Amino acid sequence: MKKFIVIAFALTLALTAVSSPALAAIEVEGDAYIGVYDKYLWRGFDLSGSKSVAQGGVDLTAGNFTLSYWTNVQLSSDKGEGFKSGEATENDFILDYSRDINDLVSISVGDIYYMLDGLDDTHELYLTVSLSTIFEPSVTAYYDWDEADETGLYYTISIGHSFDLMEKLGLSLAALAGYNQESDYAVGDYSGWHNYELSASVEYAITDQFSISPSFLFSSGISDDAKDAIDSEMLSGVAINFTF
Repeated sequence: MKKFIVIAFALTLALTAVSSPALAAIEVEGDAYIGVYDKYLWRGFDLSGSKSVAQGGVDLTAGNFTLSYWTNVQLSSDKGEGFKSGEATENDFILDYSRDINDLVSISVGDIYYMLDGLDDTHELYLTVSLSTIFEPSVTAYYDWDEADETGLYYTISIGHSFDLMEKLGLSLAALAGYNQESDYAVGDYSGWHNYELSASVEYAITDQFSISPSFLFSSGISDDAKDAIDSEMLSGVAINFTF
């Protein structure tokens, strides 16, 4: 099953890349960002011992391809959980290919390489299908093809909407729900709805290239298995973004 999914993913990536028109010249654009948050939440899991963290990254895009780097740095020590201040607990590298299928449908395929402090590193393939319509619904399937012993699949469905409050100031609202299909290494050895997230962020454009964005997120478990693994959590922070 795992080999079949890997082969299908590789074929999808190859076909979408071949079908895109050749670029006469490669132009690279991107962004860099850094933020400070009161904790690190991932799929409802508190991965910083409820201590503050700094998170930042860089995205480089050429045509339909994007190469990204992301890191999480512990800002406060937690002896109980073994987290040390100033320690980078996670570094991720993501290779993504995105394109519009038509005016309504777009897809993204890629691989996330998780470099984890104190844990075995792993990979997740993902496929996202998004609709350019009201609430911008999207569905993403993740597949841990590296460390998962069971199915290793995880899915999310999300909706969102952005509003212009005034010149240079916007508000974004979003909701997400995750479903775990025995992604035993990353989430848990069970199948069922995992967690839901409600989030809001405000973005203020300081200049054409710099923006600042405070944000808030609430996460809670859905199924009994999820509630045994995660607690209801709130996350808040602020990030600065630079586009180039």
